[in-house]
Amino acid sequence: MSVLQQGQQLRVLPAGNAHCLRTRRIAPRLQKQRQLVRAVEGEPPAKQPAPKASKTAAAKKQPHNRVFNFSAGPAVLPLPVLEQAQKDLLNWNNSGMSVMEMSHRGKEFESILAEAEEDLRTLLSIPDDFEVLFLQGGATAQFTAICQNFLENDDHADYILTGAWSKKAYKEGERYAEAHIAAQGDGTDIPPEEDWDLTEGSQMVHICDNETIQGVEFKFTPDVGERLLVADMSSSFCSKPIDVDKYDLIYAGAQKNIGPAGVTVVIIHETLFDEVDGDEIAAPLHYKTYRGSLHNTPPTWSIYICGLVFKHLLKQGGIDAVYANNQAKADLLYNAIDGSSGFYDSPVDPAVRSNMNVPFTIPGKPELEKAFIAEAAKAGMVQLKGHRSVGGMRASIYNSMPMEGVQALVKFMADFQKKHS
Repeated sequence: MSVLQQGQQLRVLPAGNAHCLRTRRIAPRLQKQRQLVRAVEGEPPAKQPAPKASKTAAAKKQPHNRVFNFSAGPAVLPLPVLEQAQKDLLNWNNSGMSVMEMSHRGKEFESILAEAEEDLRTLLSIPDDFEVLFLQGGATAQFTAICQNFLENDDHADYILTGAWSKKAYKEGERYAEAHIAAQGDGTDIPPEEDWDLTEGSQMVHICDNETIQGVEFKFTPDVGERLLVADMSSSFCSKPIDVDKYDLIYAGAQKNIGPAGVTVVIIHETLFDEVDGDEIAAPLHYKTYRGSLHNTPPTWSIYICGLVFKHLLKQGGIDAVYANNQAKADLLYNAIDGSSGFYDSPVDPAVRSNMNVPFTIPGKPELEKAFIAEAAKAGMVQLKGHRSVGGMRASIYNSMPMEGVQALVKFMADFQKKHS
């Protein structure tokens, strides 16, 4: 039977017999045959439903139909890293296993861990007398760990409060020692070092190098004398050169600049292991216990991704090149804010503006801020809503945010201002 004859028979079938299960099952095939009949008879094809709206113009430019993700964390990762992880997912390095399936004590994962540490040491020029730990619990767990490892009830600890995360660290410090606020900013600045009121004989000074919420960043390394200098670098880690030797302990959650959530990097001077009496320290928080990062099962997948990121940053030219790119992105965005004739505003003191987290507002017009966030999302730029505690907008432009993303945001800002001025 010819296609035309089949079609003539098909025409007598009830088109709306939807109650019949078999009809519903064969309906797509019947529809295809009807289209063939129309083609043979010279009839115009049936009108097809309009295709679904594609991603916006900004997102179309991105491989894999991705958007520009300005999330404060978990945050954007380098595309080559994601593509490598996708390639390795089922069979890492011809091992026949995914990294997620490996024994953490097997030679395969031990090589991943060793390479990640080696590359991080190269990237940040970490001296040999510092050790690198890959831990769990997030940076928040380190608020407690530093106290349990280094402080006793009658010890004094000084905290420099510059925003939400340094305040949280201080609150935890109050539970374990004589915690003292040596300096406190207003959320838009960092008090000058000469105005700090450090406690005589205090054991430790704690800072948050970059406040993710407020967008305030240290541009100097404090001189705290004989005290331990401890820094939370979660949202600035591996974004700029640092002199590791001027610190005693650095900790950072990975999910902002170097990897997915689940792993926290601790860089600790080796002499501190010997100063810790572990009998009264909770085992999961005892640094000496986790020397080597393999006391128990570490976050293997997260460490593997961090290792890929470290290699990627080294291929970009190392930490100096990474910093130069970050500075250029930040300059572009801040210049757009400052050059908007007051339409946009950055509340942060220019001397301490963060290169990683850029909060900004549309002064006196909260309804426009909501429109800005919604329209930006439609244009392929997401996660621009400011933290609930401060409002406005926030663009997190970590290492992995490409320059093209910041350029797209700046253009959108100019267009939005023109539309609403």
